Amino acid sequence: MRKAILALLLLTAATAQAQTKVLTLWPEGVPNARTAPGPEQLDGERVSNVSQPTLTVYPATYDRQARTAVVICPGGGYSFLSDTREGQQYAQWLSSLGVTAFVLKYRLSDYGHPAPLQDVLRAIRTVRSHAAEYGVAPDRIGVMGSSAGGHLAASAATLYNHPAGRTGAALDAVSARPDFAMLMYPVITMEEPAVHAGSRQALLGAAPSPDQMRLMSVERQVNADTPPTLLIHSQDDGLVPVENSILFYQALTRAHVPAEMYLFEHGGHGMAMRLGQGTASDWPRRAEEWLRGRQLIPR
Repeated sequence: MRKAILALLLLTAATAQAQTKVLTLWPEGVPNARTAPGPEQLDGERVSNVSQPTLTVYPATYDRQARTAVVICPGGGYSFLSDTREGQQYAQWLSSLGVTAFVLKYRLSDYGHPAPLQDVLRAIRTVRSHAAEYGVAPDRIGVMGSSAGGHLAASAATLYNHPAGRTGAALDAVSARPDFAMLMYPVITMEEPAVHAGSRQALLGAAPSPDQMRLMSVERQVNADTPPTLLIHSQDDGLVPVENSILFYQALTRAHVPAEMYLFEHGGHGMAMRLGQGTASDWPRRAEEWLRGRQLIPR
């Protein structure tokens, strides 16, 4: 299965790259834009100093298009974006399943909260408002994220109506609620003892208030309207404790939200789609089964 996934990614990568289109997320102007932000930084696969958020579109390549879309939030501790491994590669995989993928380049620690939340909700609103153009159904738009990107995706799944996510733009009238969420080794809580301190500081600053930490501890924001969620994590994750996924799963269960969780013994942090991680490298197959079971991709 792992070799098949790798071969599929290699086969579709060139086609997907050729078809990609980059959308400016805030054509009317970025909210609270910084003066003289300096150029965006690219270090290998890491993108940082983002001042112009974008969406990169990866059209579905499978013959039987699913009419499903996923907004992808790469991780990086809210300090950078792991654009290749947790953005482009996920998009190519989803594209091969018939899903139209949108990789989000969002603002980071130099902006802090609520800029990332505004960006991900704007992305969902943008996709939903142009659903017909991209051949997707407005009620089949999900969100996916890894690590701190998983926190952002979970924030979209729980804080989609929060005033901090609105900017006064006309597009605010479009629903930002994702229809499902896929969270890879996500940061969830901003509170001890399971917090990833680096993500908390990058998002909320060095001395966040108890109210800020409580709001952005997204396990506390789950309710019955939170969308169905898939969680994937490793027991040996030495960076973002596995308790983060467990806390979110428990909150979903209490709220009677459909949820599925896979916890692997080995895989560490940032496994993305790498081979050689034992059974954890088979997570795309589990995710595909979950998508198919929810009728989000063809059987």
